[in-house]
Amino acid sequence: MPPVRLRSEAELARDALAAPLLARAVRLARWAEPGKPVASGGVLSADDLREAVELLDLAADEDGPEHAAQAWQLAVDTGLVAIQESAADDSEADSAADDDTAADGEREPAATAISGEELQLITGGSPQDVLDIWLDGFETVLADAAAPDLGDLVDQISEGGEIDLDSIDWNPEEEAEFLDGILGNLYLLTAMDEEAAVGSVPLPALVASMVVPDDMDEPTDDILEEVSEAMVRLDDQFRLLAPTGLIDYQPVDEALIEEVDGEVRLHESEAAREQAVQDEEEDVSRYGMVRLTPLGVYAVRSRMLDAGVDAPVVGDLADKGADVLLDTLPGHPESAAHAEAELWLGRRTPEGAARELLAAARGDDEGAPLRRLTCQQTLSLVGGAAEPALREVLDDRHLGGLARVWLAEHGAKDIPEPSETMVFWLTVDTLAAQLATEDDSEELRDLVRGLVDQSGGFFESAWRVDHPATADVLEAMGRLHPDKKAAKEARKAAFKARSRA
Repeated sequence: MPPVRLRSEAELARDALAAPLLARAVRLARWAEPGKPVASGGVLSADDLREAVELLDLAADEDGPEHAAQAWQLAVDTGLVAIQESAADDSEADSAADDDTAADGEREPAATAISGEELQLITGGSPQDVLDIWLDGFETVLADAAAPDLGDLVDQISEGGEIDLDSIDWNPEEEAEFLDGILGNLYLLTAMDEEAAVGSVPLPALVASMVVPDDMDEPTDDILEEVSEAMVRLDDQFRLLAPTGLIDYQPVDEALIEEVDGEVRLHESEAAREQAVQDEEEDVSRYGMVRLTPLGVYAVRSRMLDAGVDAPVVGDLADKGADVLLDTLPGHPESAAHAEAELWLGRRTPEGAARELLAAARGDDEGAPLRRLTCQQTLSLVGGAAEPALREVLDDRHLGGLARVWLAEHGAKDIPEPSETMVFWLTVDTLAAQLATEDDSEELRDLVRGLVDQSGGFFESAWRVDHPATADVLEAMGRLHPDKKAAKEARKAAFKARSRA
């Protein structure tokens, strides 16, 4: 995975404590601290649930009882609340509780809820303690999000009183994998694009990234229907996850959802759904918008690390050698590479960093041109104090051209003119590095066109360059140059270079 920027543990812990679900769970844990009679397993009575709703200022919310129950369950699951079962036989207590529930919705107190050890860590522990508690709670909510709605089973109870699980169209492994994939895609978008880190992703586009095959130009009706069904399911899951602080979520407009033959789906036409999938709908926000929060980035990365995924963070390379830095930065997004390079340089003196980078940039291996280009980009962040290190390599075949460019950019005096051989060698080296990262991009085509147009007889001199990549570069120039005559000259020069080698 590409590296991500993480907030400090202290900042993340503050975010965790401010998340609605954990904040409510902490308030309820303190409410139960002196001891509160509850049913077996920690279930609140109807009266206590109403009191919890009032305590959490949720009385005006039609979903208040549900939010209060979820917060209480989180407090129990994370150890903010401890349940002390009574000495009575559990089976008898459960039976009595069932009878009471059937009679008046109340359950016979069979246990006592008190504050748990984790509640003390909320105020007296370290930021990591708080994050560990939050992560435990997030995992329980994530598991609930991937589970089916058991309320849908009420009408499916057979005459014998047993639930027909085969009638549920639900595969727990597939559902968990799909949700993990969605969160993984959000994580990847956040890492690759800084705008995605502060902006929201349309739900149709996010679902399409998981459902629509990469090689499909136009989604079929079946694929569109699959996207529609997945959006409705994911909307429910995101509504459940949002209070954890994992995501910022704007739900799907209720007016777009309908129930047909017992199935909930988007009622828009096929054309409208296709527009939503392709992110062309004018008001695409009606279909849901989601963003992974900084706390969410931390959580998804933690899950990836547990699964054995290499998920680096910006700053991991700060104490590594220059060879590791130059080999790794080309795979980073531009902003992350810039930040990583600055952190690496911050651990060293300008002159010392320059010497280390230049030493690592040498070589005639296949990856050397890209190392040198990365070295040049990194050195552009170093101040004039590095000048002595750059002057030391002016006569170096690999680094002399690079050093002259740096000195000129930093306004240095008395820079010796490069030989024609060095100029052409640097040109081939730079093109080889660009080819390693850009394939046949339009920018590379423009670069090739400019080089040939500005230098008469370019190919007559270029094929003689003593660089391991000369033939490959000339062959690529023949492929990229739009002028047929110039392209033919490039191919002929490539043949000469190979014959010479």
